[in-house]
Amino acid sequence: MSQDSGPRLIEVEEFFVDPAFANPSISPDGTRIAYLAPAHGRRNVWVRGVDQEHADAVCVTHDARRGITTYYWPDDSRWLLYLQDTDGNEDWHLYRVDLDAPDQDPLDLTPLPPGSRVFGAEPLPSHPGSMLVAMNKRPYAIDLYRVVVATGATTLHHEQVDPAESVLLDQRGEPAFSTRIAADGTLEIYAVDRAGQEPRLLRRLGGAEYPVGVQPQLVTPDGAGLLFGAYTDSDDLRLLRLDRETGAETLVAAVEGHSLDILGTMAPGVLPPTVFTSRRTGGVIAARFVDDKPHIEVLDKHFAEVYAELSKLSDGVLGTLASDESEQRWVATFVHDRDPAVTWLYDHLTRKSRVLFRPYPHLDPADLATMDPVRFTARDGLPLHGFLTLPTGITPEGLALVLLVHGGPWQHDTWGYNPQAQLLANRGYAVLQVNFRGSTGYGKRHTTAAIGEFARAMQTDLIDAVDWAVAQGYADPGRIGIMGGSYGGYAALVGAALAPGRFAAGVDYVGVSDLASFLRALPPFTKPYNVNSWYAYVGDPDDPAAEADMRSRSPISMIDQIKAPLLVARGTNDARVVKGGSDDIVARLRENGIAVEYLLATDEGHGFDNTENQIRLHHAIDGHFARHLGAGRSVTA
Repeated sequence: MSQDSGPRLIEVEEFFVDPAFANPSISPDGTRIAYLAPAHGRRNVWVRGVDQEHADAVCVTHDARRGITTYYWPDDSRWLLYLQDTDGNEDWHLYRVDLDAPDQDPLDLTPLPPGSRVFGAEPLPSHPGSMLVAMNKRPYAIDLYRVVVATGATTLHHEQVDPAESVLLDQRGEPAFSTRIAADGTLEIYAVDRAGQEPRLLRRLGGAEYPVGVQPQLVTPDGAGLLFGAYTDSDDLRLLRLDRETGAETLVAAVEGHSLDILGTMAPGVLPPTVFTSRRTGGVIAARFVDDKPHIEVLDKHFAEVYAELSKLSDGVLGTLASDESEQRWVATFVHDRDPAVTWLYDHLTRKSRVLFRPYPHLDPADLATMDPVRFTARDGLPLHGFLTLPTGITPEGLALVLLVHGGPWQHDTWGYNPQAQLLANRGYAVLQVNFRGSTGYGKRHTTAAIGEFARAMQTDLIDAVDWAVAQGYADPGRIGIMGGSYGGYAALVGAALAPGRFAAGVDYVGVSDLASFLRALPPFTKPYNVNSWYAYVGDPDDPAAEADMRSRSPISMIDQIKAPLLVARGTNDARVVKGGSDDIVARLRENGIAVEYLLATDEGHGFDNTENQIRLHHAIDGHFARHLGAGRSVTA
């Protein structure tokens, strides 16, 4: 492909600059809109009136060190709250901003000791003016605290007695249900009646098919039921209601052959949610299911009218959604592969709508590539789903291909805008993403097929995906790269080792190099939750036999088999993957004469957040693949 053919050559900076607008929401009283936008060189929170433009908005946070991602409206629209850590170390604190005095310094509502963090916050209807905040002032326990927003006064609301137990509160702030992970991994759901009474066991669920726990978990507004995701007698994850008194189960939402999409439970307010809830009633109004394009199942008659109007606004899929307390005004974003997260304001009373903003106004959708769903079969017959992004403007034959491996591994790739895939496609690569076994979203059988299969069938699924792309004629077998972050970085290293002739280059971004060391480094409060995930799928590092097996499946033990040139990137403050493992990988590969570029960011953790580091990383990726795969359009080759 010539340098001038195809779409406009888009600079790295255009893909990885902070969005001009992101994460919109509307205040409870419906008068103001909050969102993230650049200020002081970072993402900060801005607030403006619903009828105003960005030129009228006020920047209400002033963080020049690290961008803000998560913020909250409490019940009083005078205040705004946000989470922030220190250089990516995940020691999250909750800060308060006074919108009547936005130039004042923020108040840290959660002055925690080192090693403790905030896990999340939500308004507490039974205590107006307060937020319910989950944090581990005690290192091994995640307790619930009631924090008065105006003053910062903090009261212990519920103490976690059993580290393996989580409590779910009703709208009065009283415990209604609890969930517990038994020693054998069984998930148990209890009804909590009154203080002093023993919880009543209502339901037991199998363990390993829920590697990130039962998701979602929502107490119904009347406190009489629990909505939760479960397989029960199906291979599909469905939304069920469990009655608090009788233990009877009722099906709330199901789509034959498709599972609930639980990605949003991992980043509430940032990723599209698993279920949409009414701000007015607290009830569930719609649920998201995994499909070639995500599928929205509407569950509420009133919202059906709203959704019908919202669906006219975009040919994408409803992403995030917020309304005022009256549910007259709605702020909606849409998932789209080439025109991402366009934000609309819709007034249900007048039926009028208008675009609030586009996050990347400098990108023309016509210059971007489509993401197409693909299907193929693993060598053992397991059906696999993935997505193929092909460069536009050229015949998709014999292309250099990058296999882009998702993290988790208990996540999944989904249709939508992916800046990494778009950058690579813009450079002339085919980009293949595969939901290998162990990925969520494709049923119980698909997830549990990964038990014991790290560096085994999980890895051969990736090879089978590449073979499919070669067989279809899309990919040149001599120009295949592999790249991923976290678990995807681990898979890139393992792929380079176990299939040395298959991959011409690899990128390990915050990847695990030693499974046992990784598990030992996890914070102590995670241990009860590892029973159904890491311990079930990989092993307990305190078991000598399991530790030896982990060692055999760790990249640190495969270094002599790696022949392909690598790019290794990580943050110094990574709280999940220890720096020493990456140092060892790089040093030993260089001793073996393998070309390795090592990119270290001293102000980052488990993933790069600051714009300059994202740009630096992707310039390095662009140049790395240009040198070793030769797509022909890199501006940094």
